[in-house]
Amino acid sequence: MMNQSYQQGNLVELDIIDLAHSGDGVGKLDGRTVFIPDTVTGDRIVARLTHVKKQYAHGKLQDIISPSPHRIRPSCIVADKCGGCQWQHIAPGYQLAAKENQVIQALKRIGGFEHPPVLPILSSPEMLGYRNKATYPLRRSTTGTVQAGYYQRHTHQIINLNQCPIQDPRLNPILAEVKQDIQTQGWSIYNENTGQGKLRHLGLRIGKHTGEILLTLVSTSKNLPNFQQQAEAWLQRYPNLVGVSINHNPDPGNKIFGQETFNHIGRPYLTETFGQLNFQLSSDTFFQINTEGAEVLLNFLLDKLRLTGEETLIDAYCGVGTFTLPLAQKVAQAVGIESNNHSIEQAETNAKINGINNAKFYQGTVENILPLLHLSPDIIVLDPPRKGCDRKVIDTLKTIHPPLILYISCQPSTLARDLEKLCQQDLYKVQWIQPIDFFPQTAHVESMALVRHNID
Repeated sequence: MMNQSYQQGNLVELDIIDLAHSGDGVGKLDGRTVFIPDTVTGDRIVARLTHVKKQYAHGKLQDIISPSPHRIRPSCIVADKCGGCQWQHIAPGYQLAAKENQVIQALKRIGGFEHPPVLPILSSPEMLGYRNKATYPLRRSTTGTVQAGYYQRHTHQIINLNQCPIQDPRLNPILAEVKQDIQTQGWSIYNENTGQGKLRHLGLRIGKHTGEILLTLVSTSKNLPNFQQQAEAWLQRYPNLVGVSINHNPDPGNKIFGQETFNHIGRPYLTETFGQLNFQLSSDTFFQINTEGAEVLLNFLLDKLRLTGEETLIDAYCGVGTFTLPLAQKVAQAVGIESNNHSIEQAETNAKINGINNAKFYQGTVENILPLLHLSPDIIVLDPPRKGCDRKVIDTLKTIHPPLILYISCQPSTLARDLEKLCQQDLYKVQWIQPIDFFPQTAHVESMALVRHNID
């Protein structure tokens, strides 16, 4: 029975009028905002209110009275349960429009930019099968069966998967079969409530262009009974598998990878090509999830920057040199800064195997290293994590005031915040912001902003 009052547990009828940055649909009830997952602008729905606050509420979709023209049939049978992606029910064109608008609204609301110069969003070359890395938590079901999958939204309940339409399809057979092998071996599965058991995650990474695959088990123990024999069997079974490792993570908490990874057979890295360069990637270092999407970004920025070959460039948060090394080929000097020591080692290796001699890498936080370089860079590339730049980084940039700052962001809200800080006192001016869809079927969007120093 319908009760339109604003109370927890009630069924309510709503028109979905927008999409929130979380990916949830947005409706209005008695002037209050209601967030409903698995909906899209234009839906008329019935929802049950699950969490009610003074000014907003969350609800659960119960029925679709009339579907939006933007609604499509999901590619995955557990799309409404799995937390791996939120938008499989939304048409690709509307996903792009919503992400572009997400960037515009963040720049207006948080950054205070009245007319942000946002360019039309660039789409991913692939809407499905684009993920080159997947790390699945492991659990045992109530019947003792080994399960692997993504967590159900807002829970730690695993949705068991044998395939995933957004990961590279070459990984699907391995996901299904390795679960069965773990079951057969009888290895214990970690219980996050009791802290007992060994296996925590199954990690798979693939070179999109080379097809090389790494398999990594994250475990509280460095050793598993009969692991060497099982690793050898995997290497024989999967022709593209080039290495099998155990990552040791004995610490409680949500961090997936521990500090040490032990390679048991094959190589501790796969090879990948990116920007016409060769890269070595290990199982636990950062590399863009969407290889072809990142290549779209790289080609765009090379076209826009029009480098002369005389520039000094600093790549902050450089990872394994993903963007540092292709850019180093176009400038006089490139410097990378990265806090992860293993990533720095891989960046140096990647420079060496490509014969790039004008790139130097420093290990440490950007806020600590950047002031110590005593360089006058022509361009600084920022590619921080979701939390954005530390305030000290922004202050240092204002002190050394490079002519150009290229800011690559995976979070529109922190991009808007940091751009607002940079542009205070008219010190810098945003030239353009280019959204790019790195993460189809999810609400996440990548953006790239070019900021130019205002010359006195």
